[in-house]
Amino acid sequence: MGNMRIFQVDSFTNRPFSGNPAGVCFLDSPRDSDWMQKVAEEMNLSETAFLSAEEDGFNLKWFTPTVEVDLCGHATLASAHILWQEEYLREDQEAKFYTKSGILTAQRSDDWIKLNFPIEPDIETMPPEDLLKALGVKALYVGKNRFDYIVEVESEQVVRNLEPDLISISKMTDRGIILTSLSDAKEFDFVSRFFAPGIGIDEDPVTGSAHCCLGPYWMKRLGKSEFRAYQASARGGIVQVKVEGNRVILGGQAVTVFNGNLIV
Repeated sequence: MGNMRIFQVDSFTNRPFSGNPAGVCFLDSPRDSDWMQKVAEEMNLSETAFLSAEEDGFNLKWFTPTVEVDLCGHATLASAHILWQEEYLREDQEAKFYTKSGILTAQRSDDWIKLNFPIEPDIETMPPEDLLKALGVKALYVGKNRFDYIVEVESEQVVRNLEPDLISISKMTDRGIILTSLSDAKEFDFVSRFFAPGIGIDEDPVTGSAHCCLGPYWMKRLGKSEFRAYQASARGGIVQVKVEGNRVILGGQAVTVFNGNLIV
């Protein structure tokens, strides 16, 4: 039997019970994907991260309750937060992660964490038949990147009021749908929501990887490279976004909600 430390962290927020909760598990020995998948199902969060120490960093894997994913922002933010909180790293040390999406890094900046992620730009596309019907919206634009569809709509009110047909959406996408519009509030540039029922996440509260697409998308439309964004889920969360070439810097805060020992 093992005795591994496991944490739950609310990401992209400075208040508990808001933002996006993620599990963070430190492996004490190699575990196979089936075991990690079972732990993620047990945690029943949109993502659970699994960390194991490497010579100059950490191996990092992410699992939803149903599948392993290639890129996850909020669970990476949660992992970096725990590395500094639990003194696996000094506050001035960079966190380095080996992942399915290459090497990702994180740095502390006061009480914010800056993630260095790849951009995931979209290409304009024709939406699948019945996609807009399932969303119940008129689209100003539809695009797709290697993960998701991105759909721009006319207003923040449309984004906030959306009640999509999740069963239909789950049959149409490889991963998810990013819904976005300009923000009505002066303190934010744009708002978004994210739905991925096909991989076990009906609505993700705050989605870092979606902002790897939203950053370059709004850069083309607004003519600037730095943004303050709000994901308008029920829990809500704030993401700072800065596009730098083929990378995007995602800024967020995080709060530990609980920790314990995984004994199986």
